[in-house]
Formats: sequence, structure tokens, C-alpha cells
Amino acid sequence: MAATHPLHSDNAATQLIADGVSFSYPDRRVLTDVSLTISGGERVGLIGENGSGKSTLLRLAAGALTPDTGAVRAIAPGGRAPTLGLLHQEPPFTAAETVAEALERAVSPARRAAESVDHWGEAIAQQPEDAKAAESFAAALEEAERLDAWTIEARIGTMLDGLGLIDIPGERPTGRLSGGQRARLSLAWLLLAQPDVLLLDEPTNHLDDAATSHLVAVLRAWRGPVVLASHDRAFLDEVATTLVDLDPAPVPHRLASAVEDGGPGSGVGATRYGGSFTQYLADREATRQRWERQYRDEQAELRRLRAGVRDSHQVGHADWKPRTEGRAAQKFYADRNATVVARRVNDARSRLEDLEERQIRKPPTPLAFGGLDAGKVGRSPASTVGHAAVAADVTVARRLAPLSLAVAPGEHLLITGANGSGKSTLLAVLAGRLPATGGSWSIGPGLSIGLLAQYPRIDDPAHRGPGLTARQAYEDATGPNRPALSSFGLLHGRDENRPALSLSVGQQRRLALAIVLADPPDVLLLDEPTNHLSLALVTALEEAIPAYAGTVIVASHDRWLRERWSGERLHLE
Repeated sequence: MAATHPLHSDNAATQLIADGVSFSYPDRRVLTDVSLTISGGERVGLIGENGSGKSTLLRLAAGALTPDTGAVRAIAPGGRAPTLGLLHQEPPFTAAETVAEALERAVSPARRAAESVDHWGEAIAQQPEDAKAAESFAAALEEAERLDAWTIEARIGTMLDGLGLIDIPGERPTGRLSGGQRARLSLAWLLLAQPDVLLLDEPTNHLDDAATSHLVAVLRAWRGPVVLASHDRAFLDEVATTLVDLDPAPVPHRLASAVEDGGPGSGVGATRYGGSFTQYLADREATRQRWERQYRDEQAELRRLRAGVRDSHQVGHADWKPRTEGRAAQKFYADRNATVVARRVNDARSRLEDLEERQIRKPPTPLAFGGLDAGKVGRSPASTVGHAAVAADVTVARRLAPLSLAVAPGEHLLITGANGSGKSTLLAVLAGRLPATGGSWSIGPGLSIGLLAQYPRIDDPAHRGPGLTARQAYEDATGPNRPALSSFGLLHGRDENRPALSLSVGQQRRLALAIVLADPPDVLLLDEPTNHLSLALVTALEEAIPAYAGTVIVASHDRWLRERWSGERLHLE
């Protein structure tokens, strides 16, 4: 069914403005002097490393956080108070609410607007000369039209069908929905509520192709400002009109020196890129090369000017003397020499001070993923006879239909399928984290297995002890004689010393990946590996998979990954 959304005439005039916004958590700064103006019809994609402040900026825009300095405000036409809607980790409904109750609360402003039109219409019918009633009726009618109040039932049906929720009974409590169903219901709730400004944090994480296409159509028709943080490269290509990079930018050193160095969030400001994500990749690389070249040239000029200041204290040769022995002549030449020296010294110092004031900061060393076998410690290769993984009619009640497969050692398999088809369930069974209710499965004799789950759980080894730093959690989970956490290129040095539970979701997944790769498993299971990870790491991870000597089984809905996959495939109906 085609997606529809009212093209609100006034929402096109709505603006979201961030003016010099800075924000710090107790242990780090994540945003510094960010300024943006986003108008109605613009769809801005936030780009940056994990921990660079994308989710933080969305929460600041929604009013869920208060900036340390600067301000974020939304402006709606006609002087009315604008509405802002944030899709984040917490759903906008309680576990006790039914699906129908949650949806009804989402559209309640539109219901009230329609009721207001009826109320004032009746008032006019009873007192046609009442000017106040006529004015109130006009205002109510405008609000009802803005909220498309007379197509509520059709919009609910279209949204549920488009996001794959149409078959869920309305009387089912939302607490009994799966994680993916709750995430899609949260998205449906927000879109049906029709806020003036739409703020989306990883909106495609639980969407299959059909649901993503529906969302793309809705967002393209949305007339208010849209700001979204997403790892989904194909989605960004289709939706974003502008990309904003929150990673460090080439700003003057005097500004950068006030910010913590050494990781995401230590940049100043934000860099806009026009065009698609594909064009962004090329533009970003060109920007990085220009930054490195400018920094190199400036440092060479600084060295030359500093040497010039030293050398300018004398004119001519060190043993130079006037040709005449007369005192008057000597004084004349000495005074002239002093004047020349002073002028040259002042000129050199002035040029040096000017360049030192405006010189750009040194480009920070970007994270470089060490590869899937970065933790190899000399373990003997596992046997390559037989199968790496076998399943015969394996079943999980209500989650996985009977499935049989045989994966050879060294094979790279991509598992695809719609939401609810059992991709994550199958990986959990193979990893031994979920019991099968029917059939049988096995991993090849002597083969080790490792799973990168979609969500690092609080009881995972990565989170033993709430006070453990990321490095301590890694060492606690992997034991002695493991490679250093820094060798993987997954976390910046300062983030290794932060409490593991204070890391962003993406950084927690990076930590979980390092734990899995500390002793590279013979069978590596990756469940939606592109979710929550930065675009740069996702690209590096995909490029590393073909070179991995072990068996790799990936479950993913990511269209970019699927279109470029060169290994075997299994589609779950």
C-alpha cells in the first residue's frame, strides 16, 4: 500500500535552529559550538563516529537535554508553539497499554481538533451572528486541516500496513510485543502524531525492505524539518537532502585547544555536505586530504617564521664592521642597523603571531579497524573436514519455522528475510544462547563459535560489574594473554578508560565485537552488524569479511550490504 502523509502548508515554514550549542557529560564533552538551521522540507542526516554526539544532538533538539551553552529552538508559523517528536530507545507508550490504546493516544490531537470543529460549528448554527464563535471555528478548522483530522482511520491503517504491524491484534498489550514490533509501533506512533519537527534515531533498525520503503515515502512527503541519525547507507542515499558530519573539523587551534583531544566529540562545530551519502564519502575524503595538506604547509611556515625571528636579530654577517673607523660613522651605522633589526623582528613576530592565532588544529588520527583476525594469537587452525554448522528441521516455537542448513568450513553465508522470519533466532540457537524446541543442530567438532548480538546485554561478559571501564570489561571477559583492546581500532584511548555502561550503544557494540574477536572464532556469527555502528566502521567491517579464514554467518536487512555481498545466501520466508 502506498504511504501517504498530509502535506501541511505551514509546516514548510517551520524551522529548527541550533545556535552555538555545546554539551558535556560528566566525563567528556561531546558537542562544541554546533550551529545549524534546518527548514521545513529539509531532511538532515547526522554522520559521525560512535560517541560523536548524534543521539545527544537529537535529544537536545527535543528538549530532553539542556545545552551547556547555546540554544536549540523550533519556530512554527503563526506564532503557535511547535511540536517536536523524538524516536529514541524508550517507546512513547507504557507496557500496559494495548496497541489500539497507544495508537489512539498518538492521534488524540487530531481527534480533539475534529471535535472542536464540530463544537464551534454547532455554536455558529445556534448564533450565526456570534463573531467570536466564527473566529474560533476558523481557527479550529485550520488546526483540523493541518492535522488531517478527517482521515485518521485511513492513516492508521496505512501506517500499520506499511510498517508490517497490520496483523497484530489491537487488544494485545504492547508489553507482549517483540522488541522489533515495539520499535516499529514507536515509529508508527510518532509518525501518526505528526509533530512539526521530526527527530529520528536509527529509524530503520527493525525495518525490512517493505517497511523501509514505506518510511522513505512518508519522509519524502514530510513538510516539516526532519533530523535523523542512521547507519543505513541506502536509506540515507534515498532520504537525506543534507548530511551533517559531527566528527572533528579543521578549526583554528585556539578553539580546538579548549576541547578534550583524542576521540569523537572533540571536534568543534559541524560540517555540512550536500548531495547523497555516496557523494559525501568522496567529499569527506577530499576534505580530509585538504586538512592534512593545509596543516603540513602551516607547520612548515611556522618553522620558517620562528627561524626568521631568531635570525632577524642581526643584519649582515656576524663579524661585519663599518668601513670607516670614525665614531660618528660607527654610531650612524649602528643606529641604522638597530632600526632595521627592530623592524624585521617586529614584522617576523607579527606574521608568526598571526599564523599561530589562526593555524588549524592537527588532524586527529582516525580509528582504523584492525580486521576480523586482529586478535589472532597463534591458535592452530581448526579442522576443515565436515561441516562448520548443521541444522536439521530446527524449530523455535512462534519464532522460527523448521529450517535445515549445512555450512561448510570457511563459507561466508548471508541470511536475509522479513521481520519475524527468524534470522536472529537462528543465530542465537547456533550460538547456544537459545534452546530449540524441535529438530537438531550442531557445530563442527572442535570449532569455536562467537556471536555479535544486536544488543549488548547487561549480563554479558562485557558488563560484569557496573564500575568496570571498557578496558577492564574487555580484560575480564577475555582473560590473560589476549591482545590489547587498542589493537582492534574499535575504541579511542580515552573511551577505553570510561565505564563500560556509560558508552553509547554503538560503542558498547564495538566493545562486544572486540571481545568476540579477542580469540577469533572458527564460526563467527554477526547479527545485524551494521546496526548502531558508525558508517566508517560498517564499511571496514564489510570489507574485512571476505578475507576472514573462518566461517562467517551474517544476518542482516541492510540493503547496502546485501547488494554487495559476494558469498552464499539463505533467505528465510
